[in-house]
Amino acid sequence: MAAELTKLRSLHGEPAVCLIGSEPVPFAVTERHLLVPHGERGPVAVRFDGSYVWSFAAARDGSWRPRGWKVPWPDALRRRLQGTTMVALASADQVRFEAPVTFGGNSDPLRLVDRRGHRLAVDSAGHLTRVFSETDQVMRDQIVEATRTALADLRAAGFDAHLSYGCLLGAVRNGAMIGHDSDADLAYLSKYTLPSQVISESYAMERALRQRGWMMVRMSNADLKLLYPLPDGRKVHIDVFGAFEVGKTFYQLGSRSGVLPRSALTPASTVTLEGVELAAPADPEAVLAFLYGPGWRTPDPAFQSDDPPGGQRRIQGWMRGFRDDVISWNEFFRDRHGDVPWKQSEFASWVESRLGPDEPIADIGCGTGRDAAWFTRRGRQVLAYDVSGAALRQTRRRMARNGAEGTQARTLALHDRRSALVAGAELARTAQPVNLYARQLINCLDDEALDHLFLLASMAVRRGGSLFLEFSTGRRGSLAPHQLMSRVDPAKVVAGIEARGGVIDDLQVGPSSGFLGEADPRVARIVAHWPHPRTQRVTHMTEATR
Repeated sequence: MAAELTKLRSLHGEPAVCLIGSEPVPFAVTERHLLVPHGERGPVAVRFDGSYVWSFAAARDGSWRPRGWKVPWPDALRRRLQGTTMVALASADQVRFEAPVTFGGNSDPLRLVDRRGHRLAVDSAGHLTRVFSETDQVMRDQIVEATRTALADLRAAGFDAHLSYGCLLGAVRNGAMIGHDSDADLAYLSKYTLPSQVISESYAMERALRQRGWMMVRMSNADLKLLYPLPDGRKVHIDVFGAFEVGKTFYQLGSRSGVLPRSALTPASTVTLEGVELAAPADPEAVLAFLYGPGWRTPDPAFQSDDPPGGQRRIQGWMRGFRDDVISWNEFFRDRHGDVPWKQSEFASWVESRLGPDEPIADIGCGTGRDAAWFTRRGRQVLAYDVSGAALRQTRRRMARNGAEGTQARTLALHDRRSALVAGAELARTAQPVNLYARQLINCLDDEALDHLFLLASMAVRRGGSLFLEFSTGRRGSLAPHQLMSRVDPAKVVAGIEARGGVIDDLQVGPSSGFLGEADPRVARIVAHWPHPRTQRVTHMTEATR
């Protein structure tokens, strides 16, 4: 019987549901969630106006309700749900729901596109990006060529690299990219079996690739993300995952671990992807079964791995796992940087009043460069640091508009001890002692990254200068952008500074503004310094004499 698809909406704004004949099918779409029947166990694909948007597994991603599985919209998508679009839900290649749905009371067409007008979708990591199903063949060819170049450079530098994850899966299945995928995936088999040696090898790889002109972001101690610019303005990401053996266990970044013989990986074979022959593992099918399980031949756009917890803990401990927040911050500064106020913050003016003339500043976590640019207009020498490449690009553009092209904006990944040490050493050797400035950075850091900040400070301001911090505190109230920031207890910060040898000069808590300029009733400000080693020695000698 032909399906009659109808949108139902009550005067009270009840969700759209789908009718097949006269019997209601319990699929529903609201601004906050989707409702899926209990019997739906496989992946469900979501389309807006015929274009792929997202896939989910209802039992895994939703919560049980008497009428069905309640599945929330992913965070990256929810904030873009404004307008009217034809929503279709499909499972097992059959459309199970199709109806026009209005989000936010907005009757204008919902446009889920980037600033260049390209359609966006949610990838497997939960990020809103362009997927291959919305990429034309010319651009696909460019992406494959970038992948071929990366493989050639890695192998020329002596690394046993091959296609992996989605690229390998698509090549073996049907010789094409997977439509819901969004980046290229490579892996390399390490020569070493000690995690410390694997880490050292990964940094050697980074140096070799940078010498060949690659731009990249380090995601962990054995995971790089190469950035390749395409003619349409986007940058394709090429992940390079480390793979290695420790004892009888094989590990691959992306948190995979288990039993896989080296003979399945090397020597390399070849597969064809979009008509191009590329290096592949020795036994691609064995590797795919390891990565995706025995059902790897069956397409599953909502696939999520079920990795052994013990292996995940070891990879996290050895390599610091996957730094997903880097991508999230890049997305924020690319898509939502307009949410950040343009003028300098109140904290910048407060710090300026405490500094002497011509004292230089290092803005740690510079974001859009709003405060760094203001300090340069005040005649100060400024060094700017951030983990986000998108933030650094905005900071450089803003500095250039201020006529401060010489101002340096550099990458600093505080989750990486090596990066913190390098920045600390550089700042310790500036012509004048430097002041460290960090507004709302504390709210973005985990415990290890926070300690690395204080390690950096202990190196940078021993000759003079101070550390100036502002951060949101208290136990209540969320922080925007959500999922990326959390409130921090000042006592924790004070203890961390003192553990690294710092001295607290001032601590204030009161009303101020948050990261996006919103009023915040509890904001902490801390000023600290580190005594010069000679001063410390004199103090110790005096105490001993007494």
